[in-house]
Amino acid sequence: MINIKKSLALQKKAKKLIPGMTQLLSKRPDLYSEGIWPAYFDKANGCEIWDLDGNHYIDMSIGGIGANVLGYVDEDVNKAVIEAVQKGNSTSLNCLEEVELAELMCELHPWAGKCRFARTGGEAMAVAVRIARASTGKDKIAFCGYHGWHDWYLAANVGTENALGEHLIAGLKPTGVPKALKGTALPFSFNQLEELQNIASEHGSDLGVIVMEPIRNVEPTREFIDGVRKIADEVGAVLIVDEISAGFRYNTGGAHLKFGIQPDIAVFSKALGNGYPVAAVIGKDSIMDAAQDSFISSTYWTERIGSVAALATIKKHRRLDVGSYLLNLGLTVQKGWQSRAEKNGIAIHVGGFPQMAHFSFEVDEPLVYKAYFIQEMLLKGFLASTSFYSMYAHKMSHIELYLNAVDEVFANMSSLNTDQIKEKLLGKVSVAGFKRLN
Repeated sequence: MINIKKSLALQKKAKKLIPGMTQLLSKRPDLYSEGIWPAYFDKANGCEIWDLDGNHYIDMSIGGIGANVLGYVDEDVNKAVIEAVQKGNSTSLNCLEEVELAELMCELHPWAGKCRFARTGGEAMAVAVRIARASTGKDKIAFCGYHGWHDWYLAANVGTENALGEHLIAGLKPTGVPKALKGTALPFSFNQLEELQNIASEHGSDLGVIVMEPIRNVEPTREFIDGVRKIADEVGAVLIVDEISAGFRYNTGGAHLKFGIQPDIAVFSKALGNGYPVAAVIGKDSIMDAAQDSFISSTYWTERIGSVAALATIKKHRRLDVGSYLLNLGLTVQKGWQSRAEKNGIAIHVGGFPQMAHFSFEVDEPLVYKAYFIQEMLLKGFLASTSFYSMYAHKMSHIELYLNAVDEVFANMSSLNTDQIKEKLLGKVSVAGFKRLN
């Protein structure tokens, strides 16, 4: 049994002080196995993490929720940030680095001519949607994929049973979202062009924005990509590509470049700053200029650390061809999961794009199996769930050790039935979707 007394004590305190215990759904311990998942870290380096009780893990989970594309405490990024802090992070004047970053983002994406910055992905998406609506003068949005917590997105659940649950994440209540936004956000499924065509047919005159991710679990088809662009042109909508998750995974820039998607706006965050808060909204000149006709402004969008971290991350990413490396790591892990599962007679489904891969247990009570897998991997020194987001700090030696551990855990699971696994759980069964954490 791992000693995580300090972590559990802090979790108990946090539940009393912070609604939901944490700021991010993906970091809630109940999504893993509450009672065994350490939840808090003391320090990190590369792909290694130490929790509050001094336990050491190799992080083979979600890499800072996809933010730490290079790894934790990257020497080059940290050096640039420390120099920026020493020179001054925030003053009454603007930092020069934001101009250099805007120039670099447009260089990486030649179709774009202008750039605005924020500090988180969700707010950057809200900025992009505001600009798009200002440009078209139309309110309604058609979207597929996950795009954050802001009103424009959660409006899809206003007056419906659970539109976003059917679409992606269950349990996202629109409580607090103005009821007047009902019918302004209309979901369609990825690679299902007919669903978007139906939305365009019914709402075309009011449809001002189409939002999509370049990839989620499967690659986009050519028919889908071309069809979305055609519909956007026909109804006069701005096409926004949300690169918050996929950006800088395949290449130095957006995944839309790989798949040949032609957006009007693209949004980046997560990997852009290797864990430092920064987000970018890039777009065509004529559309981005609409930002000047709407009030879009925030003090901390002008601070220096975000721009400096992004510049250091992008330059290193491009120099080392990090995208290709991440792809190779992810493919190795996905193949490793599948081969170990088949070897041990464990039924799983492997999905996601390789750099942000996941698997699920194909059994009657998959969340029981997930909790047990997490527990046994923790006991072997791995912070691991049923997802793996590759970082440049991961080496093939880490992958080999990890897959050997997976093999051992799968072999152990194969000799147990569901009731026996439940009896062996040290923590609680994993939960799915969004629920109140009491």
